[in-house]
Amino acid sequence: MNLTVGLGSWSVSIPAEKLVAVDRTSISGNPSASPRELVRAALEAPFGFEPMRRALTPDDRVAIVLDAELPHAAELLAGTLDHLGTAGIAPSAVTVIAPPGARQDWVEALHAEFSEVTTETHDPTDRNKLAYLATTNSERRVYLNRTVVESDFTVVLTGRRYDPVRNYAGAQVALYPDLADREIRAANFGPFTKAAPWEGREDAEEVAWLLGMPFLIQVIEGEGDAIQEVVAGLLPSSEEGVRRQDSRWKFSIAERADAAIATISGDPARITFQDLAMAAACAARCVNKRGRVALLTEAAPVMGQAADWIRRLDDPRIPLKLLMREKPADWAAAKLWCAAARHASLFLASRLPDDLVEEMFATPIHSPSEVQRLVESAGSAIVIPDAHKSKVEVHA
Repeated sequence: MNLTVGLGSWSVSIPAEKLVAVDRTSISGNPSASPRELVRAALEAPFGFEPMRRALTPDDRVAIVLDAELPHAAELLAGTLDHLGTAGIAPSAVTVIAPPGARQDWVEALHAEFSEVTTETHDPTDRNKLAYLATTNSERRVYLNRTVVESDFTVVLTGRRYDPVRNYAGAQVALYPDLADREIRAANFGPFTKAAPWEGREDAEEVAWLLGMPFLIQVIEGEGDAIQEVVAGLLPSSEEGVRRQDSRWKFSIAERADAAIATISGDPARITFQDLAMAAACAARCVNKRGRVALLTEAAPVMGQAADWIRRLDDPRIPLKLLMREKPADWAAAKLWCAAARHASLFLASRLPDDLVEEMFATPIHSPSEVQRLVESAGSAIVIPDAHKSKVEVHA
């Protein structure tokens, strides 16, 4: 069995009688077109709507809210701008807004072709760059990114992915709370629990309606850095994006295994500590108590404040009061990682230093032969490709 790890592959042999069966929707093959072409096709035939150009006039000022963490972000943007051009919208009438702390590598690639497009990174602390939108039914005054509020038409170009706090990231959540003021963003940072739904979802939907029905472009990732498909449409298409996300990445098992092999493929530079934590948590749910999880990646992500706290702990029980008080950006990822380490024995193949891996309550591994030994010593095993994108339901 060849496992895609980063941009390479590892070969591991697993007898058929050891493999735990996985129940998932059959995965379609390679993407049918390039990311740019997928966006253009989605905008020509949106979910439950006519082509997006029918909602535009040539004089409109357009704001595009961008999920800059998407693979091929510049190419996906280019497809959106292609369609805007068919409605008579000039690149100079378009502003692309990315959330705070977003990657910037897409800017140069975009400007190579669309130099007149304005780019902006949202600053939740600058009142001059915020505008009052409305007061919600919950009596919360909403201050949102000024460019978005003052635009004539808003497009939200985001990935659909699972999120440790919001359950599903993307779509209207990219507007609120992501492009709100500092206070709203802080209030919607938690609390984090495994079972309770994120309490801000109704507010996010209401803010989208108050903004005037933004047009959603929801990107479903495939294996590695591939874009599997794109769903476009008005706010009601959000649920269709969730359905297609689940169809691609949600699976179920009828029994837990003794060992799990969880891989992370694609460009290692795009992988974050949250990706590692999501993969570890997904795999840990698939194994018995004190089972073994081998997490395979080529990444060496930057570790944030909460991850540094983990390295100073004597056991994987990060103080929840400290997390709730300080709320570092990686707090949810740290909580997920610690939960996985408490449930299972973690083995990590990565580009991180061995001593750091050990401080994170994991055993460093470096070769397929080490994974092979884990499989051979286990009574049963499960393989989870791109476990950081996956969600499992256990029906044991």
